[in-house]
Amino acid sequence: MKKILSVLIALSLLLTLASAFAEGDLLSEIRQRGTIIIATEGNWSPWTYHDENDQLVGLDIEIGTLIAEGLGVAPEFQETDWDSILAGVDSGRFDIACNGVGYTETRAEKYNFSTPYVYTHKVLVVGADNEDIKTMEDLKGRTTANSPSSTYAQIAEEHGATVTYVSTLGETIELLRQGRVDATVNAQVSIEDYLAQHPDAPIKIVQVLEGDPVAYPVRKSAETESLIAAINDILEAARQDGTLSAISLKYFGLDLTQAD
Repeated sequence: MKKILSVLIALSLLLTLASAFAEGDLLSEIRQRGTIIIATEGNWSPWTYHDENDQLVGLDIEIGTLIAEGLGVAPEFQETDWDSILAGVDSGRFDIACNGVGYTETRAEKYNFSTPYVYTHKVLVVGADNEDIKTMEDLKGRTTANSPSSTYAQIAEEHGATVTYVSTLGETIELLRQGRVDATVNAQVSIEDYLAQHPDAPIKIVQVLEGDPVAYPVRKSAETESLIAAINDILEAARQDGTLSAISLKYFGLDLTQAD
């Protein structure tokens, strides 16, 4: 009887292990594969962009590489449009998105987020000659240019604007220059980076909005919990030893790793 019971217990353990293996654990899968597949735009400086040698660089590229190294794997960056990034995380095409993704409660219902790695401000931007729009309340009945499904587009729509969808910040600035849209809402660091590179750009910041936590999303599932825990450990170690601050200073000129 005891022998039969032992066999049954052993079988039960095997079935439990098999079930766990079938359900999968993304961290284990990543380590077995030897790479972590990272979604990024590659055209949004200073987060993710190509330098003069056409090398993919940026704050998110450095931190994404840091995460990969901490996991003991190689980073595999796959460039895609913004509106494909979160959809690709959903479908399992990408393991994680490293693209300045703002944390929101709505997104947190659908994704497991890491702890924030930087905190940024949104800004309202208009053409240099525009004297009619000074605050978000002035967007009612106006037009903005923003990436589809972005928090910036959502905020513009919440304030009564009609959004023209674009893929890059360059397209946004061009629409503003041509007078085809009235404004845009975007990350302050991205606009200031653009102005530093294009000091004659005919745009201006008219309002700085509240700060936002920025974090890394993976698909919401029990199988991603160990991955998020490992990423959080890596980010915390980088925060404690000053690596995160150094990367923020390198790309933003400011240490944005702490909440206001």
